[in-house]
Amino acid sequence: MNSAVSLRPSSRILLSGLVGGLATASGIALTATSGWLIVRASERPIILTLLVAVVGVRAFGIARPVLRYVERLLSHDAALADLARRRSTMYAALVPLTPARLGRRSRSSVLAGVVDDITDVVDAQVRVTVPVLSGLVAGLLGVVLAALVTPLAGLVIALLILTVAAASYLAYVLERSSQAELLAARARVQQVSDLVAGSSLELQAIGAEADARTWLSDAHATWQAAVRRQARGRSLVAGMILLATGLATAANAWIALRDVPSGPIAALLVVLPVALGDGLAPLAEAMRAQARSEGAQQRVADLLDQVPAVAEGGDRIPDPAPELSTDAVQASWRGEQMDMPRVTLTIEPGASLAITGPNGAGKSTLLAVLARHLDPARGDYALSDVSYRDLDLDQTRARFAIVDDEPHVFASTVRENLRLANPGATDEDLIGGMRRAGLAGLLAELPDGLDTMLGAGGRGVSGGERARLAIARAAVSERPAVLLDEPVAHLDHATAVAVLRDLREATADRTLVMVSHRADGLDDFDTVIEINHDVDVSTTARRSRVEGSDDRP
Repeated sequence: MNSAVSLRPSSRILLSGLVGGLATASGIALTATSGWLIVRASERPIILTLLVAVVGVRAFGIARPVLRYVERLLSHDAALADLARRRSTMYAALVPLTPARLGRRSRSSVLAGVVDDITDVVDAQVRVTVPVLSGLVAGLLGVVLAALVTPLAGLVIALLILTVAAASYLAYVLERSSQAELLAARARVQQVSDLVAGSSLELQAIGAEADARTWLSDAHATWQAAVRRQARGRSLVAGMILLATGLATAANAWIALRDVPSGPIAALLVVLPVALGDGLAPLAEAMRAQARSEGAQQRVADLLDQVPAVAEGGDRIPDPAPELSTDAVQASWRGEQMDMPRVTLTIEPGASLAITGPNGAGKSTLLAVLARHLDPARGDYALSDVSYRDLDLDQTRARFAIVDDEPHVFASTVRENLRLANPGATDEDLIGGMRRAGLAGLLAELPDGLDTMLGAGGRGVSGGERARLAIARAAVSERPAVLLDEPVAHLDHATAVAVLRDLREATADRTLVMVSHRADGLDDFDTVIEINHDVDVSTTARRSRVEGSDDRP
C-alpha cells in the first residue's frame, strides 16, 4: 500500500501505549486500594498498619495523571509528526493525478476529504494503538491481582475482559457497516447544499425553490436516519459493557462473601471490576476509530492507486516561447469514450486563440491537453515540433500559466497571493502585474499596500477583482503561454468585457488560449474557433494584434 496510507506504529507510539497502560493500571489500583483502605479503616486498626495503603493511594493518585500526561506527550508528538509527513507525501502523490483522476468532485471537496481521511488514518495510532496496549496491560494486571486473592475471582475478571473485547469487536463491526451509508448520506447533504447555495438565483428564476427545499430536507432526513442507526449500535455496545461490569461486580461480591474472610480484601474484589470496566470502556471507541481508519485507508488507497493520466515524458526541454500544435488530437477523461472531437491546431508564439462551443463539447478537455494535464488518447501534441512524449513534464508545464473560472484567494497578504506565481518576483514586479491586470484602483485603496490581508479575516474581493487577481498572477508568472478556462463565467457583461481587455493588455506578448461559452470580448482575439460534438476542427492562430501599452496609471 502507498506510504501515505500504510499504518505501522512507531516505537514512540508503542512506548506511549505501555505508559498509557500503566496510567490505566494506576487508576484501577487507586480505586481498589481506596476501597480496601476505607473498609480497613472502619475496623479501627493501629494507624501504622494503614500507612502503606495511604502512601499507595497517594502514589497511584499522582501517578495516574502524570503517566497519562507523558502518554499524551509521546503519542501526540509522534502522531503530529507522522501527520505532517503523510500529508506532504499525499500532496506529492496527488499531483500526477490532477485533475483527470479526481472525478467530478470540486477541488475543495477532494482536498477536504483527503485531509480528513489522512487525519483518521494517523489518529488510529493515538485512538487505537495506545488504548489497546493500555487495555492489555491494565487487564493483565487486573487478572493477576484478582487471581492472587482467589483463582475464581481471577476467572471472573478474565471473563469481564473477554466480554469487553467482544463488545468492542461488535462496535467495530457496526461502525464499519454504517460507514458507507453515513458517508454517502453526508456527501448527499453537502452536494445538495452546494447546489442550492451556488444556484439560488437560477432556482428562483425557474420557480424551483420548493423543490430545492424538498431535496435538502430529504437529504437531511437520510443523514439523520443513518446517524440514528449508528447511535443505536453505539448504545447497544455501551449497555453491554455496563451490564458485564455489573455482573462481574455481583459475581466477585458473591465470591468475596463465600471465600474471603477479610473485609478489606473483599472490598478490593468488589470494586476491582468497576475500576476495570471503567478503564477498558474506551476500547469500544478505539475499535470504532479503527473502522473509520480502515475506511479512510481504503478511500485514500483507491485514489492514489490510479494510473496517472499524464506520462512522465522524456528529458528534452521545450523552447522558452514554443509554438503549440496538435495533430488530430482526441482525449478522454475516463477512457470510456472520446470527450472531444479531433482537433488540429497550430498556435504561433504570441498569438491569441478563443475557443467557444456548447457545454460538454470538449473545450476544457483540449485546454487540459495543452497544459499537459491530460495525455492525448489519439493524435499527437507538440511544442515547437517536439512531441510531448519527448519533453520533460515539469518543464513543459512550467511554460503555462492557468486561470480558471474560480481563482482562489488565500487568507494572506496581497503580496503572497501574487508571489505564489513567481516566488522570485520583486514588489515592483507585483505592482506592475496588478496595474497590467487593471488593479491600479484596488492597489491605491489598499490600506497597507501589498501587506494588506485578503480573504478570511481580511479585505474581501469582488468577482471582478478576483478574476483580475488571477490575471495579475499570470502576468507576474512570466510564463510564455496563458490558458484560461471560462475566466469571466460568473461576471456581468460590462465587467467581463473590462476584465478581458485587461487580460489581453497584461498578456500582450504571450500566447493566449481562452475557453469561453460567451461572446464577450472575443472580437479582439486573433482567432476564434468553435468546437462541437463530433465535428473535426482545424485552424492556425497567427499573431496579428498590436501589443498593448504598459503605462497604465
